Amino acid sequence: MYAIVEIAGQQFKVEEGKKIFVHRLKAEDGQNVEFDQVLLIEDKGNIVVGEPLVKDAVVEAKVLEHLKGDKVIVFKKKRRKGYRVKNGHRQYFTKVEIVSIKKEAARKEPVKKEEPAGTVHEDVEPVEKPVKTVRKSVAKEGKSETKKPAVRKKTDKSKE
Repeated sequence: MYAIVEIAGQQFKVEEGKKIFVHRLKAEDGQNVEFDQVLLIEDKGNIVVGEPLVKDAVVEAKVLEHLKGDKVIVFKKKRRKGYRVKNGHRQYFTKVEIVSIKKEAARKEPVKKEEPAGTVHEDVEPVEKPVKTVRKSVAKEGKSETKKPAVRKKTDKSKE
């Protein structure tokens, strides 16, 4: 059994007993935490996909320790300009052990397949589309409705 869980903005594939590193959590060492943003659960071939989350599903975990990750060196350079900058960064992490995955009220029936567009069901009444109203133009006798732009007479400046 495994689950896909969103923890601190990142998605993790978790199983019972698995230890993962997540971004620093506000919890003490040894404290139990629950993650309720479960996106998917797989149990013996039965997959439950959330829409966007699986309803009433919870992943319980135990905080093992807080630590810092490896140093990441950020080096910037522009050639022929004499510009060099070296920075370092260490990310804060929390080591978490997954205790259990609970899907208390998760759907047990498989996900329904989408039916192709245009399928007609007998128990559903068809929805009528709104009728577009066309404005009828009232044309007066002898006059056209559209006005043509006035024709300008060209003047020869060379003759003047």
